[in-house]
Amino acid sequence: MSLDQVFAALGDPTRRAMVAQLLAGEASVTDLAAPHDLAQPTISKHLKVLEAAKIITTEVRGNARPRRLNPAALRDIDQWLAPFRAEWEARLDNLERMMADEKAGK
Repeated sequence: MSLDQVFAALGDPTRRAMVAQLLAGEASVTDLAAPHDLAQPTISKHLKVLEAAKIITTEVRGNARPRRLNPAALRDIDQWLAPFRAEWEARLDNLERMMADEKAGK
């Protein structure tokens, strides 16, 4: 799985909403499609993009094919973002200190 593929897949608001839905646990295609005013083929295309990026997996259980999140894909994104997060937090901490100093009259 490439981060480019993962970020491209998450670049669409419908796919991000589906990923958010799956935070609650596995879901059927019908469940994932319910909040969206899209045709079934369009929903299927979105799911295929998420599967190709390995963000979700599909399990075959008879006629049912529930989808679930693949935590490894999200972990890879988190690891990539970690150095940026550290920098943002350091800058916010500096800003907070500067504002506290200004408020204290320093």
